[in-house]
Amino acid sequence: MAQRRHLSVTAEVESVLGPPPAQLSEPEVIVLRIRPHARRLLLPIFASCAVAAAAGFWVGALPADWMNVLAGVGALVLAAVVGLLPLLSWLTQRTVITSRRVIVRRGLFVRHRSEVQLSRVREVRMRRKLLQRLWGASDIALMFGAEDVTLHDVPGAEVVAEALHDLMERNYAHATRSQGFFSPTPQDLGS
Repeated sequence: MAQRRHLSVTAEVESVLGPPPAQLSEPEVIVLRIRPHARRLLLPIFASCAVAAAAGFWVGALPADWMNVLAGVGALVLAAVVGLLPLLSWLTQRTVITSRRVIVRRGLFVRHRSEVQLSRVREVRMRRKLLQRLWGASDIALMFGAEDVTLHDVPGAEVVAEALHDLMERNYAHATRSQGFFSPTPQDLGS
């Protein structure tokens, strides 16, 4: 019986589809990892401090033991809702910008993931509200076709937008070179 030659999955795919395009030969590199601005946590922190102060005052000062226990449990539940849920929600929102795409992940109980190839992005728009201007943040919209993906409350938005522009230009230049489009050199232009 003839022995069967074992190929890796990559080798099998290459045998059927051919080698990968030149643009995929370069590794994808993580350029930025960002979360929404941390100022979103100020109100939950102040509310948690107020709940702790109220609980410190009332728990133990009530006449019956069951009232003290109920006040303590109520304070813990309120602190979890007012302080812990916003913190967990903030921690689960993250954006990763790589050399090829933008990945947006959101959601505490239900996870949402959006990916946009930088080669598809045609325009980067920034929108700043008054409080965002005070804190140096803004919303960045990535326009591609009739759709867009908005990165909300991005800290250091100018730097992020500039990085996105640079990455878009590099992806466009790499795509036109790998597809064989004519890009004139100074010698072609007679300079």
